[in-house]
Amino acid sequence: MTRRSLQTGAMALTLSALAGMAEADTAFDHRFTALTGGEISMADFAGKAVLVVNTASMCGYTYQYQGLQDLADRYGARGLVVLGVPSDDFRQEFNSADEVKDFCEVNFSITFPMTDIEHVTGEDAHPFYRWAAVEGGAPAVPRWNFHKLLIAPDGSLAASFPTRTKPEDPEVAARIEAVLPGS
Repeated sequence: MTRRSLQTGAMALTLSALAGMAEADTAFDHRFTALTGGEISMADFAGKAVLVVNTASMCGYTYQYQGLQDLADRYGARGLVVLGVPSDDFRQEFNSADEVKDFCEVNFSITFPMTDIEHVTGEDAHPFYRWAAVEGGAPAVPRWNFHKLLIAPDGSLAASFPTRTKPEDPEVAARIEAVLPGS
């Protein structure tokens, strides 16, 4: 058995296990704890496009925060919400929500909403990420920080972009523009 087939088999097992745990019909059926306390209900974003990104403060891709903020600024008035989901699944996040919040405010002037630190992979993944894995298969499962999931205004998974696809990539803009309300 090759390494590739082992990885594919492991991914299928993971997706199969996650399928049994996904209980939502759309992305808007989920809730997160906000980084600043309180709750973020995805239902509040119904009718908007949402770019959900698992983030990390000490990653080689952390510079993407700036591109995400630029997207929020560019498309926010047209119905895009960028939602940051800090995760330490890849061992590159601070230990506390306060550290993440301070880092993002000081270094990137982040104004888009952010959740508390969450798991985004495996059986401990937040229910939103389990739902996305079922809806989008392997391409929707984060393999590293700054994996991007685009949610359409109806709550369906419209696209997923791997870590290396920068927020300013023309493909990201094109997919966002295609699902913006009124497009």
